[in-house]
Amino acid sequence: MSVQYATLAILGSMVGLMALGIPLAFVTLSIAIVATLLVLGPDGISLIAARMYTFVMEPALIAVPMFVLMASFMDKSGVAKDLFNAMYVWSGRLRGGVAIQTMFVAVLLAAITGIVGGETVMLGLVALPQLLRLKYNKHLAVGTIAAGGALGTMIPPSIVLIMYGVTAGVSTGDLFKATLMPGLLLATLYMVYIYVLCKLNPEMGPALPEEEILSFNEKLSSLKGLLAPAMIALWVLGSIYGGICSVSEAAAMGCIATLFMIIKRGLLTKESLQESLQETLRTCGKLFWLSLGATALIGIFNIMGGSRYLSELMEQLPFSPIVVVIIMMVIMAVLGMFMDWIGILILTMPIFIPIIKTMGFDPVWFGVLFCMNMQISFISPPFGPACFYLKSVAPDSVSLMDIFKGVLPFIALQAIAVALVISFPQIALWLPGL
Repeated sequence: MSVQYATLAILGSMVGLMALGIPLAFVTLSIAIVATLLVLGPDGISLIAARMYTFVMEPALIAVPMFVLMASFMDKSGVAKDLFNAMYVWSGRLRGGVAIQTMFVAVLLAAITGIVGGETVMLGLVALPQLLRLKYNKHLAVGTIAAGGALGTMIPPSIVLIMYGVTAGVSTGDLFKATLMPGLLLATLYMVYIYVLCKLNPEMGPALPEEEILSFNEKLSSLKGLLAPAMIALWVLGSIYGGICSVSEAAAMGCIATLFMIIKRGLLTKESLQESLQETLRTCGKLFWLSLGATALIGIFNIMGGSRYLSELMEQLPFSPIVVVIIMMVIMAVLGMFMDWIGILILTMPIFIPIIKTMGFDPVWFGVLFCMNMQISFISPPFGPACFYLKSVAPDSVSLMDIFKGVLPFIALQAIAVALVISFPQIALWLPGL
């Protein structure tokens, strides 16, 4: 069978099996096994198994369970409530102020957890009831929380960045540095949008009631809730940016610091510790099963010459290199509407990264674009995971369609941010270059 027909057969099989509701991990793994038996025979299974083994032995992957466990500890510690209460009182008479403060809390949570699902649920439980109580526009409230929760993809520490670094063979530390400025840019765009929207239409985001506005000294006193999480975020990110620790070491120390914070607050019980460990195992198990299946499929696809065929096909397109990058972004955006980010990462990056390097682009810069694209996928209808996370904790008055409508302006802002980073690569590459 020619490479062209083999590629179509693999894609068709994937679409068909996923349409039947089979999990992506088992789809990719079963197709990889069948393709290996057809192309290489039974002896080829050991070759694919060796590739899978090489992937899971990558040292950078040690950071993944550490950051997931750290996020779970944060969830149990009540830190989201502390952060929100500390920032909530500063909104004062500013229209849209509570939504802007919610976005600020989202940035802080992203810098501590790096897990989109956990952050979105925490914000949904803490911030959404307050926004609805203050008569904020329902679509603005849910859009703010879903988009803010998705910042966990961009603001380090991010599991997406770690997995991209392993797959693309680039430094995770450089990726963490590169995504900081684009992540803050995106959060700033969100805040400016909320401010302008509420300035033009005050009913979208009312100011705090007079009885809830505190004096300056009372506001300063409320900042005590920021101290512990801020210290942890400063230690994890500061040690990475300062070259003191590797990403894995910083993840382990952050995990220990978070555990101590829970102990100090008297929240550590046998049940909470067991829940955190089980949640970490479930998340990492899903992540690694998806990675193994996709790694196996890409392995046999490369042996068949499929990656080389697709690379040559894209290089022959009659477009400039930057247009090829935009085409890749569109492909990933479409895939992001239907697939998990880890499946997109493992299936596309082995094909896209060699093309990016051949065209002379920096793979770290492309990694930032990939993460920004995956952030769009987290809130993109019809299967945006952040929307479903938020719906799971939202009141009955908030429908899934309300959430989809609320995220649309934020998707447009995300697209603007991607365009800015494509047009001005130094937004991402300035900090790693220092």
